[in-house]
Amino acid sequence: MTKIWTTSRFIKRLLDYRFWFFALNLLLWGLFHSLPIFYGLLTKVIFDAMSQEATAGWNLWTLLVLFALTSLSRVGIFNGGVYTFTVFWHKMALLLRRNLLDYLLLAKGSRRLPDSPGEAVSRFRDDVNDVLDYLESWVDFFGTAFFALLALAIMLWIDPLLTVLVSLPLFAMVLLTNALTPQIRKFRRRSREATSRLTDFIGEIFTAVQAVKVASREEEVVRHLQDFNDTRRKAALKDSLLTELLRSLNINMVNIGTGIILLMTARAMRTEAFTVGDFALFVSYLPRLTWIMSFMGDMLAQHKRTGVAFERMQHLLQDAPPEKIVEHAELYLKTDMPQPAAHTEHHRRLQSLHISDLNYRYPGSDKGIFDINLRLERGSFTVITGRIGAGKTTFLRVLQGLLPKDSGEIYWNSEVVTDPASFFVPPHSAYTSQVPRLFSESLRDNILMGQEGDEAALHKAVEFAVMEEDVSALEHGFKTPVGTRGVKLSGGQVQRSAAARMFVRQADLLIFDDLSSALDIEIEQQLWRRLFKQGEATCLVVSHRRAALERADQIIVLKDGRLEASGRLSELLQSSAEMRRLWAAEPEAARREVA
Repeated sequence: MTKIWTTSRFIKRLLDYRFWFFALNLLLWGLFHSLPIFYGLLTKVIFDAMSQEATAGWNLWTLLVLFALTSLSRVGIFNGGVYTFTVFWHKMALLLRRNLLDYLLLAKGSRRLPDSPGEAVSRFRDDVNDVLDYLESWVDFFGTAFFALLALAIMLWIDPLLTVLVSLPLFAMVLLTNALTPQIRKFRRRSREATSRLTDFIGEIFTAVQAVKVASREEEVVRHLQDFNDTRRKAALKDSLLTELLRSLNINMVNIGTGIILLMTARAMRTEAFTVGDFALFVSYLPRLTWIMSFMGDMLAQHKRTGVAFERMQHLLQDAPPEKIVEHAELYLKTDMPQPAAHTEHHRRLQSLHISDLNYRYPGSDKGIFDINLRLERGSFTVITGRIGAGKTTFLRVLQGLLPKDSGEIYWNSEVVTDPASFFVPPHSAYTSQVPRLFSESLRDNILMGQEGDEAALHKAVEFAVMEEDVSALEHGFKTPVGTRGVKLSGGQVQRSAAARMFVRQADLLIFDDLSSALDIEIEQQLWRRLFKQGEATCLVVSHRRAALERADQIIVLKDGRLEASGRLSELLQSSAEMRRLWAAEPEAARREVA
């Protein structure tokens, strides 16, 4: 069982990263927050000198010069502190976000987001910022604590009773903040969750604009958006209101403290037991002490919010060890990043792929795939077919580790694949999903995806995808931006762009999930013909099209998540009623596509 990390342990591990830089921030900001001690002392001496109550040896102008020099020193320290803290802040932010992204992209095993993309964005943005706000508190803590202790010591030396009376309301606020800890955590968590739901829904609106317009449901969508926003507003208002209420109470303690000083010292000042300079010192220190108590209260509250932030980041990474979030790593801020390691060191050329008793059930459902057995050889063309909901896409996703298998084994050349998610990537395999994803970049960038390759490989991949005429027709050829998610391309062009992206990687196994769903019959036939004419391709294809079924070396028929039948087309048309039904339904679909 993974040991639960406390917030303090996370923070300690994070601060250990470039600790010398954190120490430099502590020094600069410690000096910045400590210098007001001298302001108070100089203020006392100046006012005592003006009232002829100061000891000899200092004149007023000397004191004013010292006051000015101290102020200028603090300005210089502030400028240096701002620079060092800015660098520190961004390094910590980059480290946290780098670790989150690194695990989501590169960790072993199935790596599905546990929540919506909007929720994930919130954790990269808001939760990381909560941690950084808490780190900022620690940068300020030691300087402010030193000031508070020294200021209280000086005030106690001047008048112990008055110091205690002034301090009591401030300490009461710390106790109140600590008592409200459960509410602080609850309100922050609800605010973050409501913001994530709103962000996610806005993203869904942008991707479904056409569907909304076709259904003429703009007003209903806007109302639903308003409901989400009202929920977020109420949650954020409660969170902010509690935070600001505590801060307001803390700040108003200065007025209470000043009142106490005036009431307690009026008579003492007449008898010179409490000088004008003493009064000036108390009034000088009190606002800052009040701010420090407010700061300490905020820091306690922020400690609780940071705990929520780490919990949410751990939930995002699911099975990651807690230390992954604060793992130390090189950020390459002043040097070039190394090229990603190629997957060639352990590359084993495909000879055969064997799937044995593969099972996966969706949580809380009876849907999934059950006892799937399959074997394909190098150079073969295997088609998986079945009705809608038969489990075809689920099978491909479980095979590649995009969903975690419940049981079963996958063998590559008779060797067990222990981590399909890390193994089924180029050069072992390449995958085109049922709904391909394109980025808002050029067509070239979408195909190469950062891969260093020559122009010949790019043009060859485009030729395999039957897309050379489409590229020629584009305004800027390969440099043409495809728009958000490929909106400037047709559905068929999007799928063939994704296919070209797969072909350019020259993987052993090509996995297609219903590639032909947006292609007309002629283009699909050309694609298969070119692919097998140019080389020895090994394909695993989800399809219902006759062009694919007739070419297949073997067909796998799925029904309700189970293997209903397998074999060549001629055999299945004689032995499988399910295959005959699928085959009979295809001509009508084909005619609709041609029309």
